[in-house]
Amino acid sequence: DVVLFFLFLYNLFVLLLYNLRRIKIMREKIYIFDTTLRDGEQSPGASLTPQEKLKIALQLEKLGVDIIEAGFPISSSGDFEGVELVAKHIKKCQVAALARAKKIDIETAAKALKKAKYPRIHTFIATSDIHIKYKLNMTKNEVLETAVEAVKFARKFTDNIEFSCEDAARSDIDFLCKIIEEVIKAGATVINIPDTVGYAIPNEFGKLISEIKNRVPNIDKCIISVHCHNDLGLAVANSISAIINGARQVECTINGIGERAGNASLEEIVMIIKTRKDNELLKNFYTNINTKEIYPTSKLVSTLTGIPVQPNKSIVGKNAFRHEAGIHQDGILKKRQTYEIIKPQDVGVPSSELVLGKHSGRHALKKRLEELGYK
Repeated sequence: DVVLFFLFLYNLFVLLLYNLRRIKIMREKIYIFDTTLRDGEQSPGASLTPQEKLKIALQLEKLGVDIIEAGFPISSSGDFEGVELVAKHIKKCQVAALARAKKIDIETAAKALKKAKYPRIHTFIATSDIHIKYKLNMTKNEVLETAVEAVKFARKFTDNIEFSCEDAARSDIDFLCKIIEEVIKAGATVINIPDTVGYAIPNEFGKLISEIKNRVPNIDKCIISVHCHNDLGLAVANSISAIINGARQVECTINGIGERAGNASLEEIVMIIKTRKDNELLKNFYTNINTKEIYPTSKLVSTLTGIPVQPNKSIVGKNAFRHEAGIHQDGILKKRQTYEIIKPQDVGVPSSELVLGKHSGRHALKKRLEELGYK
């Protein structure tokens, strides 16, 4: 009987272990690469001191992002100091520094990251025909050689190397796959596919990620990342399409700030993944973001950059959880989910708000009078 009992326990343990492994395999993590301190700060009018960068970085660490891109060290002494300061104090996240595919950039980035617990060098070169011809004035072979040499050189400082194919969305697919294959051979561990000018639409960007995944023979040796801009208002949609098609890192910013029309918004991507667990294509993905820190982070970034959040901005805008129309107010009072798919407290907003205006109805007026002590 004792032998049978222990045999039963053993089988139970094996069964439990098997199911846990299945659950782990089914759930796939999406790494959140926050570039608020680099691309976000490149927004016209935004400028952060090293101490302000550190303040935001500490809040991003509290938020739970996986990688903080702290800046572009070669660009100025102030940016170098900011990256160095963030690298010194951040202990839970990876800290990345941007560098062109040039030795001087990479050396400067490595120096700024010297005190980082988990450093990452993020190097890049343009791969689209228009950039190669008019901006770089190089041949494709020269671009390929430069990229490979940059990754090999960066590997002298850290094993954590991200390579970006700037303007990938407008690049020739054959050349794109070739350069990705070669930089992986050279030691890149993350391959970033940017839609640098926000040109792509979701189905074609998703197809691009799928094609890269299927055509690059050694793609399984790295993580596919995406960095989408919002020039046509599709940065978040393109990022989600990329995730569905194989990307496992998303580069984004708080409040969607960044060059020109901005970047993919961190809060939108995270809450889409969290809210749409009913969707067959998204149900197995998760992030490590503590969503209750989203609103405080948004307010901090807005205050320090001086860039206000538009009232109708999703998730963090002033009106995201405010209701004035009488029909909506009546629905909210009866059942919050009638007009709110996200609980405000889940993103750090204290509560919904019923605004009294010309569109309001009697139910909201009655509730407000009761709150004031009248019947």
